[in-house]
Amino acid sequence: MSISLQKSDGGQYRQTIRIHQHTLFADVATELGGDDSAPDPHDLYDASLAACKAITLLMYAKRKQLALESVDIDIKRDSSKEAQGLYVLNLTMKLNGDLSQADKDLLEKMAEKCPIHKLMTTATTEVNASVS
Repeated sequence: MSISLQKSDGGQYRQTIRIHQHTLFADVATELGGDDSAPDPHDLYDASLAACKAITLLMYAKRKQLALESVDIDIKRDSSKEAQGLYVLNLTMKLNGDLSQADKDLLEKMAEKCPIHKLMTTATTEVNASVS
């Protein structure tokens, strides 16, 4: 997999991110000197969890022929203790479709099995960076 990042022409901190054929942007809030022209890196990190959970549930529901039509996810971040090693993401998931309570309970359990949830909660990430 290849991800590349370069400074964008517009803005003090705005970055252009290229992932395969996709282009995304990142920036920081105005109170940090940015233009708030795109999500900040924390937003992208949090959004990856929400996207993974929704996709995981939709794929599982399709395979099990459950009537899940879509998933709405709201994330509330508490980064107040991030410097001490605690980053809290509180997710609320709305499962849309004609689902029984048993279906919803099953899907709630399956949401914890999304790869990004597992990566964030069980893996140690090693980052090896170099300068050229």
